Amino acid sequence: QVQLVESGGGLVQAGGSLRLSCTASGRSFSNYAVGWFRQAPGKEREFVATITWTGDRLYYADSVKGRFTISRDNAKNTVYLDMNSLKPEDTAVYYCAADPAYFGAKTVYDYWGQGTQVTVSS
Repeated sequence: QVQLVESGGGLVQAGGSLRLSCTASGRSFSNYAVGWFRQAPGKEREFVATITWTGDRLYYADSVKGRFTISRDNAKNTVYLDMNSLKPEDTAVYYCAADPAYFGAKTVYDYWGQGTQVTVSS
């Protein structure tokens, strides 16, 4: 079993930056792909970014491309999401997810965290 805990969310003004962290416990997830997703009130959970376990492949949603960067430090069992030039429409609960076999934008990852709130004020 892999337990995922997100941190780093908060309130930020439009144009600001935040760094989210996703830390695994229970077992190493160094051979898992890890994705970030978000869900705004009244909307479906949507894909944000994902990274392979080696970090050699990255994939972003068009809405965040050029503003968000996903990275990972397997020695620390942590995946990061650096978010810059934040917009009010980025406001959502952000979730990380891990899977040993799947890499992509669908919400089919095996393991999910509880989420961290990101609020961007205008």
